[in-house]
Amino acid sequence: MVDKSHKIGAAGKRGETIRSDCFVEVALKNSGGIKLKLESKVGVLYGDSIQRLVFEMCEHFGLKHANIYLEDKGALPFTIAARFETALKRARPELETEFFLPINGKNFSPPSKDRLRRSRLYLPGEEPKFFVNAGLHKPDGIILDLQDSVAPSEKDAARMLVRNALRRIDFYGAECMVRINQNQAGLEDLRYIVPHHVEVILIPKCESAPQVIAVENEVAKLRRQHGVANEIYLLPIIESALGVIKAYEIAAASAQNCGLAIGLEDYTADLGVERTRDGEESRFARSMIVSAAKAAGIQALDSVFSEVNDLDGLRASVSEARSLGFEGKGCIHPRQIPVIHAGFMPSQDEITKALNIVIAFEKAQSRGSGVVALDAKMIDAPVVKRAQQTIKLARRYQLIGTN
Repeated sequence: MVDKSHKIGAAGKRGETIRSDCFVEVALKNSGGIKLKLESKVGVLYGDSIQRLVFEMCEHFGLKHANIYLEDKGALPFTIAARFETALKRARPELETEFFLPINGKNFSPPSKDRLRRSRLYLPGEEPKFFVNAGLHKPDGIILDLQDSVAPSEKDAARMLVRNALRRIDFYGAECMVRINQNQAGLEDLRYIVPHHVEVILIPKCESAPQVIAVENEVAKLRRQHGVANEIYLLPIIESALGVIKAYEIAAASAQNCGLAIGLEDYTADLGVERTRDGEESRFARSMIVSAAKAAGIQALDSVFSEVNDLDGLRASVSEARSLGFEGKGCIHPRQIPVIHAGFMPSQDEITKALNIVIAFEKAQSRGSGVVALDAKMIDAPVVKRAQQTIKLARRYQLIGTN
């Protein structure tokens, strides 16, 4: 909310049902100094530290005269700082200075292009209450979303929250991902995430290689400007018929691409059909995504399963995704994570069969024989290759040893 005539800016959420968030209103004045009115459910314990943070930010931004109202519902400092900065910049849109909280070094793990991405948990970028405990559920990746889950009027607020979360939240080893907006708005999002330890940037509704290249170039420019040493990978999301047809072009567009994902809600809407549980209407598109990703040497990642209470349906969806060649799946609720992880692991029967195939193959090679047989069945090269991939996957999941 912005009142330009009176130089008033407000940000955040208020009300009895709000938790882990706050509401901040900044009314600029010409004189009288800073007057802060704080109402906090944890004021007895943290009131002094909240006031210190607000006055520190006032000094940082050169704010001399203002009436500030802060209604706190248990917000952590990263949220209070984001809400205050958003409210102030809504009152003073010309402000370009940013306020950075100290970086939490626990999130600095070496990025890896081929790390496990079985599950990626979407979190709305405007809902800080979900951020803090998300890593405890052990998803492989956490997506802080700036796109579909954020109302147009709150895009600026979400940028501040996501930036601060990247700097402060311990995600317990989950890969830090951000889904940016489309086109120019997405390129502008990058300024708020590239310098602050994002590991993967999701590019939504991707329909061409130039879209990927534009993001790659902007990321490279910001990394140089801010001295960012860690690698930042890209994950285009295919969500339209055109994107499916151009899937390989998109997958091969950048060496920074770590995977190719599909978003089925938008894809089925583009086709003008209903998304069904069995997914027959999207089988062609999903197969195209897998083929394009594999041809480009990157991971193929499936869409979310939207029925959060239907774990049997999710289990079947994961099984189908794996059978098509997908290596991971999106999720929108923590209860989906264990099902997804279990579904992408090779079973003990699969591991045993794969080991037997590889042992038989190696024995035949040691005898100088080009013919491999197991249980009276001939084994050809593709079968051996598939068995080797199963063993490699089992080792990644630490289901068998490395020897």
